[in-house]
Amino acid sequence: MSVDELLVRRARRGERAAVDELLRIHYDTVRAVCHRIVIDRHDADDAVQNALIAIVRALPSFDGRSKFSTWVYRIATNAALDEVRRIRRRPLPVDAEILAPAPVADGSAAVDAQIAVRGALEKMPEEFRVAMVLRHVADLDYAEIAEILGVPVGTVRSRLSRGREQLAELLGNQFPRGGVT
Repeated sequence: MSVDELLVRRARRGERAAVDELLRIHYDTVRAVCHRIVIDRHDADDAVQNALIAIVRALPSFDGRSKFSTWVYRIATNAALDEVRRIRRRPLPVDAEILAPAPVADGSAAVDAQIAVRGALEKMPEEFRVAMVLRHVADLDYAEIAEILGVPVGTVRSRLSRGREQLAELLGNQFPRGGVT
């Protein structure tokens, strides 16, 4: 029996410490998924919070048909996509430059690469960005991504292929081979 399975059993019996430990174990990945899908830090933090609340509320209904981590990624992905939809409904500020983040003073290659990838992800269509995040940030396999998104594995492969092409196009040749993964 895995650690997740044991903790889920304990959590479903009402052990608060087990719920806390499950959230602690999966927090970093939930946060990474939400931050890569939503992009804006503050809005992504809202998505993370909503995902954690949804996990706790839905825990009694977790039936074990999928791995607990896959179930958590589905909830995180849905919370992030819900946040993206909420963002789209907001009125746009008159002067977006005022709200733009200040440039980072540290010009290191790693920071530059992170900023470039973040900017490129922001420009990608949601369906490609979500697939890319689940594969390359959450490190899920194609079957798990298909289960989370409710699409066939072939669709996942297609979205990842198109997403990689688009990411390469958006980034151009700015980084040496192996510089951005």
